[in-house]
Amino acid sequence: MWRHEHHLLTVRPWGRDSVRVRAGVHRLRDDLPGALEPEPAPQEAEIHIGADSATLTSGLLRITVTAADGLLTATRADTGAELLREEPAHFWWPGARHFEALGGGVHRIEQRFAAYDDERIYGLGQYGHGRFDQKGMVLGLQQRNGEVSIPFAVSSRGYGLLWNNPAVGRVELAANGTRWVADRARQLDYWLTAGETPARVLGNYADATGHAPRFPAWASGFWQSKLRYSSQDELLGVAREYAARGLPLSVIVVDYLHWRHLGDWSFDQRHWPDPRAMVEELRGMGVEVAVSVWPSVSPLSSNHPPMRDAGLLIAGEGGSTAHAEWPDIEPTPEPGAGGGTEPGTQPGTQPGTQSVAGAAAGRGAASDVAVAFYDATDERARAWLWDRLRENYYDLGIRAWWLDACEPEMRHPEHHSYAAGPGAEVANLYPREHTRGVYEHMRAQGETEILSLVRSAWAGSQRYGAALWSGDIPATFEALASTVRAGLNVAMSGMPWWAADIGGFHGGDPGDPAYRELMVRWFQYGAFCPLFRLHGHREPRETRSFVGVAGGPNEVWSFGDEAYAAMTSVMRLRERLRPYLHAQLREGERTGLPLMRPLLLEFPGDPAAWDVDDQFMFGRDLLVAPVTEPGARTRPVYLPDGATWTHTDGNTRYKGGARVTVDAPLDRIPVFVRDDAHTPLSLEEPT
Repeated sequence: MWRHEHHLLTVRPWGRDSVRVRAGVHRLRDDLPGALEPEPAPQEAEIHIGADSATLTSGLLRITVTAADGLLTATRADTGAELLREEPAHFWWPGARHFEALGGGVHRIEQRFAAYDDERIYGLGQYGHGRFDQKGMVLGLQQRNGEVSIPFAVSSRGYGLLWNNPAVGRVELAANGTRWVADRARQLDYWLTAGETPARVLGNYADATGHAPRFPAWASGFWQSKLRYSSQDELLGVAREYAARGLPLSVIVVDYLHWRHLGDWSFDQRHWPDPRAMVEELRGMGVEVAVSVWPSVSPLSSNHPPMRDAGLLIAGEGGSTAHAEWPDIEPTPEPGAGGGTEPGTQPGTQPGTQSVAGAAAGRGAASDVAVAFYDATDERARAWLWDRLRENYYDLGIRAWWLDACEPEMRHPEHHSYAAGPGAEVANLYPREHTRGVYEHMRAQGETEILSLVRSAWAGSQRYGAALWSGDIPATFEALASTVRAGLNVAMSGMPWWAADIGGFHGGDPGDPAYRELMVRWFQYGAFCPLFRLHGHREPRETRSFVGVAGGPNEVWSFGDEAYAAMTSVMRLRERLRPYLHAQLREGERTGLPLMRPLLLEFPGDPAAWDVDDQFMFGRDLLVAPVTEPGARTRPVYLPDGATWTHTDGNTRYKGGARVTVDAPLDRIPVFVRDDAHTPLSLEEPT
């Protein structure tokens, strides 16, 4: 421990080649939430205390703290190369570690490090700015739809840093210094690791925050989804059509508004009259049902009063549990008994063609209500939610969860009070704890294959079976290109399971030839993501009332014959890749490596590989080069040094360390196989 007046600093070994650094005023606490739990087994470390400085060596990482001013420098223990050093903003004030008192033992905290001109920084979650290298960016540390704060950075200098603090804040990766900021926190806490390669850094991070569990066998096939299927008949009609066409389908998604009121966490039986029979029929086809679960609770839901009274809802600063407006449906009388046509279904309509206006019929008028959010940081609230999920979904056979809007979707979460602490101090933790609740209760039921599709995450979410997706992004080629880079940063953030809304979420006209081209290109990219999921809010949108909101058709046969042929070919390719995909993910369970890998993870010794941001390795053996420009029918590709590469379209071999341009017709995505591939691959369709 280093102390100067009331300022305390501690550095402890924390896993292989790693340390945990904490600093505070007056005292340091051990009971604050973070990602470094449980504490690892004791590590061998070498400590030397001299007159002018103290050093701690943990494997490859050596930390030196100067006695005079307490400044910290991290170097490689074997080479002495500097990795990172604290640097004050000014010779007098503020220092490298700055605590601005807010009262009651709370501070606005800054941590400053030196900047390095040649440094590249990757990871830090998911942002839509379209860059892979985060150097030069200012990133908000706050959860939003499409922006995911995972405060773990991997540097080209050979270190990884986890800002172990769920407080709202930001990180500034400027040319004149790096600054981490927590707007409201009790103390400073970060974890630092060193590695000979970025892969080693990711492995150390997984050891410290948790390895991903086994990827479910059912999750690697094709997911069909849209906003939204309005009834049981409509959804079954779509699944039956896939089966009739002989197309592989693994998961079909029941989106939001399948409930009567937000926060019911149950099916509205007027439109989903026999979910158990639906699940059984689909499982007979080899299809799992994924159901949308939101963390918000309408005051019209029967769950709201008991949850409010038990203190299971997030409270505002003044005690109110109302945090966002959301349209909900005023109650209407139950339809008469005796079966017959579902409300709003026109005589003669076929399953899968129910009108949106019909879906809204019989559901009452929609109006804005002030909704609450259950407190995922409260173990009691997580248990309450699970009890509803169990009795209304799990007991019907449902095993797949879509934890939508789990930021949670409200403005200014920093103004609220959670069981884990004030919102400004802990808000970023919410999506991880939400996923944790589902995972731990599923494990208690004896389940071993658990996956939750989530829109937000925090450090450690991967250990609870979280599969992050892109959030609500535009349906444009520009968004596709940005999504490729966002997915690579997610991979560098320690999240091995990732997906994007194939085709983008907002818009897209299935009858537009330009959009059909985008859909094919996005579909090809999606086949090489851990989750292969078609979703979106297509044109023409019908929104006569909110309860009837639904997009246009979004099935693979919705985009014309040429697109259908290209997309179904990709679906069959994905089926052939599934054994390889699972083998790579099983290895990743041990190593912490993601399935989608920036080239620098596999080829860190090739300087050019560090600059490639529009290609990736799919596991160890496949290099994928998505086409992200409209009208492109060729594609420049960089083939990393250290391997020989075979182009799967024509079996042409290329020596690594070269840039080549290959054909990329609309029905093909450039894919190359590494010369020493460990797993037999079948990329071509059988003749």
